[in-house]
Amino acid sequence: MYSLPNILTISRIVVIPLIFLSVYITSKMWAVFAAVLFIVASITDYFDGYLARARGEVSAFGRLLDPIADKLLVASALVVLLAKPDMLVTKLSYIPVVVILCREILVSGLREFLMEVKVGMPVTRLAKWKTGFQMTALSMLLLKGVWFWGGIGEILLWVAGVLTFITGYQYFQKSLDYIRKMNKAPQNKKVGVKEVKVNEPKKAKKAGAKTKINATSKTQKTLKTKKTVKK
Repeated sequence: MYSLPNILTISRIVVIPLIFLSVYITSKMWAVFAAVLFIVASITDYFDGYLARARGEVSAFGRLLDPIADKLLVASALVVLLAKPDMLVTKLSYIPVVVILCREILVSGLREFLMEVKVGMPVTRLAKWKTGFQMTALSMLLLKGVWFWGGIGEILLWVAGVLTFITGYQYFQKSLDYIRKMNKAPQNKKVGVKEVKVNEPKKAKKAGAKTKINATSKTQKTLKTKKTVKK
């Protein structure tokens, strides 16, 4: 639990209150501090998994907490963008923000359902690209008004929103395919049971007929042997 990869994962949750304070502390110094914290926390998202695999410290605690920490960090940053008084995004950009939040809730629900039936949901390459655009967009938006290129973050946010919608649909489609297979499986089992029940009497009759034939043949052989002995 207290390995270096897990500590990096926990650090992403610890910095969330400090980032959220930028809603109330409106100075540029604190805005830069919050943005730097978010950037460092985003980088740890890569290094915790890499270090866990390299050092052989992959744990159930890390697998559980890693996606939770990512979602909490992203959701908190999105709330900060909407709640800050200087309006870091326009009202039109609320659309990708809502899409990202809804997708995170959707995927969490799907993973919880599939975990109950012991089915994994691996992260696709497109989802990794989505995460990269998402973290970059949020980092730049948190620096909007401080850094000249901060406004580009809003464009990247739309790109992340489109990729988020696509990956969310892909995960949902995979889950539906699995549910369809689950619904078909009981029907096939019932059909198999019926076929066995129907075929069992026939097999029993055949087996009984064979035993009768074998019994008569044995009795005939014994009678023949008795006759030869008498002779």
